[in-house]
Amino acid sequence: MSLKARLAEDMKLAMKEKEAGKLRLSTIRMVRAAVKNLEIDKKRELTEEEVLEVLAREVKMRRDASEEFQKAGRDDLVQAEQAEIAILSAYLPKQLDETEIRQLVRTVIAEVGASSEKELGKVMSALMPKVKGRSDGKLVNTIVRAELAKQ
Repeated sequence: MSLKARLAEDMKLAMKEKEAGKLRLSTIRMVRAAVKNLEIDKKRELTEEEVLEVLAREVKMRRDASEEFQKAGRDDLVQAEQAEIAILSAYLPKQLDETEIRQLVRTVIAEVGASSEKELGKVMSALMPKVKGRSDGKLVNTIVRAELAKQ
């Protein structure tokens, strides 16, 4: 089942759950609207990979918002954002943990022959397609910087 079909089915289930499914329903509707808007912009159906990109972007937006709400001391809004992140994360592929990312980073550094932090861009451009949708870009960047500093 495609990701778009899964979102549609889950939206129907959330509608049937009435009160219990309200947050889930609104979150899924928001994502489906983002997917539909991108399809309208591109004037074609999105591929599975593009739908995953939309989902990852939505999760990232919520993480960023959550951080800002936390700085402002709005715990109620932080919890709402975290709940939406949990709902959306169910549609993303299994996320890489820090040790898996570190291993990939070391491999890519060796592949491209990077030896200093000046080559961060070269490492990141080779690494990001491998971790796309499976890891947060900020975390990857931090790990790459740390590994390049050891060189």
